Amino acid sequence: MLHLSRLTSLALAIALVIGAPLAFAADPAPLAPASTAATTKAPLPLDELRTFAEVMDRIKAAYVEPVDDKVLLENAIKGMLSNLDPHSAYLGPEDFAELQESTSGEFGGLGIEVGSEDGFVKVVSPIDDTPASKAGIQAGDFIVKINGQPTRGQSMTEAVDKMRGKIGQKITLTLVRDGGTPFDVTLTRAVIQVKSVKSQLLESGYGYIRITQFQVKTGEEVAKALAKMRKDNGKKLNGLVLDLRNNPGGVLQSAVEVVDHFITKGLIVYTKGRIANSELRFSATGNDLSEAVPLVVLINGGSASASEIVAGALQDQKRGVVMGTTSFGKGSVQTVLPLNNDRALKITTALYFTPNGRSIQAQGIVPDIEVRKAKITNEQDSEYFKEADLQGHLGNGNGGADKPTGSGAKAKPMPQDDDYQLAQALSLLKGLNITSGR
Repeated sequence: MLHLSRLTSLALAIALVIGAPLAFAADPAPLAPASTAATTKAPLPLDELRTFAEVMDRIKAAYVEPVDDKVLLENAIKGMLSNLDPHSAYLGPEDFAELQESTSGEFGGLGIEVGSEDGFVKVVSPIDDTPASKAGIQAGDFIVKINGQPTRGQSMTEAVDKMRGKIGQKITLTLVRDGGTPFDVTLTRAVIQVKSVKSQLLESGYGYIRITQFQVKTGEEVAKALAKMRKDNGKKLNGLVLDLRNNPGGVLQSAVEVVDHFITKGLIVYTKGRIANSELRFSATGNDLSEAVPLVVLINGGSASASEIVAGALQDQKRGVVMGTTSFGKGSVQTVLPLNNDRALKITTALYFTPNGRSIQAQGIVPDIEVRKAKITNEQDSEYFKEADLQGHLGNGNGGADKPTGSGAKAKPMPQDDDYQLAQALSLLKGLNITSGR
């Protein structure tokens, strides 16, 4: 945070060149005190300040339409933040309110988490049960146009603003997938009510928990899901799948709480940054609600940020087998610093590291077992002639019933037959139970 003396000097430098008075409101109280020793000693870049003031003056004098000073300065602030990294941003009143809504679990829009790559808007992941996921939008898709307008060169804030709008209105996105031909998808904006945690018994003894994103109450919801599945099963589970695929992240503390439900001791995650308050360490409290059941964690390229913290911690602590494909690789922490007039800065303040000291940034979590997305196709079994079909065959030595061809019960389709990665996770859990003698 800049000292007021530096802000005053900047204001004077700009005002002297432009010849216009500038007003500065009082600085808001920071969430965490920062060391400013380095910035206080650094000299002001006067040449750059003169260039800034000259550019602003030329725009005011020559731009095709009159532009208000406030608009120019706010645009300058947005550019200053957006060019730091893809995740830092200046949040106006609407953007700040939307961020607060998204962490609480209800907001308006399409249900897409997006990022930036090579000047284009890229889908990090669609959120479950939203217009985006129902329309078949996939992680890794590039949004090249919004309602016919190219997105290349737009800031993330501009692109997101265009995708948000009145509930019930239609919007057309032009997508490019895997370098193929662009295609259009028309969606209807809706109120996005995200249920953070979903759970069920895949079959007797084997549970499934899916976390769609990390909200304030996600840790509490996972605890309830574990208790419910234990009750529904009637005894301790034989295995559990934790599905973090296409989970774009969310609240750091919630990710820590989720890991804490699966381990009894040890480090979960730690962060490193320039200021003292960005140096954080989170460790287990010893309350393993999962009862140490065998665990498989599913991830993919849409698993980002907080979901990578969970996968990385469970992997490093040897608590579960991570399966799927390499995660997104967002290993940075953003802090929201409220300003005056209902505005805020979302700024990257630290990098986080797994218990073994691995930085996830731009690398991601590599699964222990790589399983790519695929489809299972069932082939018709041949009708084999069996011993029970032979005339005069001997009966079963234990008195069991004969089972001639065609009389046996057909196998029931597994609930995860349309999800190859989940099917492989369940198969692995069953194998772990066999080898451990459960």
